[in-house]
Amino acid sequence: MRITYQYKLRPTVEQEALMQSWLDMLRAQYNWMLGERFNWWETHRSPVNACPLEQYAGIPSERPNYYSQKRSLVQLKQNRPWYKSVQSQVLQEMVKRVDLTFQQYLKGDKDGKRSGKPRFKKAGRYRTFTFPQLKNSQLIGSRLKLPKIGEMKLILHRPIPGGFSLKTGTVTRKADGWYISLLLENKDVPVSTPDVNTALSVGIDMGLKDFLVTSDGASIPIPQFFRKSEKKMAKLQRQLARQVKFSNRWRKQVARIGKLHLKISRQRRDFFSKVWDELFSQYDVVAHEKLNIKGLARTRLAKSILDAAWGQFLEMGKFKAEKAGKLTAPQNPRRTSIDCSDCGCAVPKTLSDRLHVCPNCGSQMCRDQNAARNILYRAVGNQALNISGNVLAVAGSH
Repeated sequence: MRITYQYKLRPTVEQEALMQSWLDMLRAQYNWMLGERFNWWETHRSPVNACPLEQYAGIPSERPNYYSQKRSLVQLKQNRPWYKSVQSQVLQEMVKRVDLTFQQYLKGDKDGKRSGKPRFKKAGRYRTFTFPQLKNSQLIGSRLKLPKIGEMKLILHRPIPGGFSLKTGTVTRKADGWYISLLLENKDVPVSTPDVNTALSVGIDMGLKDFLVTSDGASIPIPQFFRKSEKKMAKLQRQLARQVKFSNRWRKQVARIGKLHLKISRQRRDFFSKVWDELFSQYDVVAHEKLNIKGLARTRLAKSILDAAWGQFLEMGKFKAEKAGKLTAPQNPRRTSIDCSDCGCAVPKTLSDRLHVCPNCGSQMCRDQNAARNILYRAVGNQALNISGNVLAVAGSH
């Protein structure tokens, strides 16, 4: 079993300057290696369906890959001796990051989903570096010893669980300081399929009027953390616009804006964590919609949808379920708001219609609760009715 704990670091002034110089050097090399791959790709590829009769082939060269770029680090340290200050495995992890980013652009991830074209990192946009091999002996009390950086204080707000050993450490620079994410592993704890009671199941429908409504009729109001901080954010942005760019005051103002964004992000995560803890304290299975959030974010409700952060909420649910031994069940959202959850009759609605009233069976409830019940039935079924897409089948019939 593997878990990740994040702790805040308290580096000295010298250690902070060293880590910042590492980030600058890693960013520069990341951009160079990414550009090397782009150059080779553009000069050596040719369209298959429209290959021209004449095409400049460029100077033949070896295609850059993880191993060739990793070998180039030896020459890099000879040409630029200041790179010797960066720990060797940290440099190798940067090469792995380039390779992973480029492969996801060309081939996609394990599910075949391709990401967008990688972008070069500007100053301040490269914030992390990784130590791939850490040992328990490097953590003594509340002090952590990192290679070539030295010992530094760690805010150990929760202890390392017994039986777990340190695997990797990822140092991140945030708006309010430096943090490290420790990957912990315990091989004695098996990762097994959760044994859940389907009788303790609930469906949830995500929305903008209420954050979510359950199939039992309970609702959680939407917090709108960004909306509540919007006026303060606008004030800080106006103050930033009046500063001389890249001056000391401008940098301090940028830091204030970054801290406000970080506060909003933490408010969301704390809220999401409490909601999932409450759901899993009552239910074993939580069924939810499989939302196309990117498509929804292109509508006029984009700001409210991004503020709700449904994707982050549902992603957290996977980890919370695994940790609690529970289960989340994503379902197709098609027609969940239209079909009646009692009889299956289609009841068309507009966005302004907040009440579900079925003319066939007389059922009357909140439209979000009706959708949540349909989601639940698609996940675990219903004794009276099993709704799956457009197919309606009475239980027990053939």
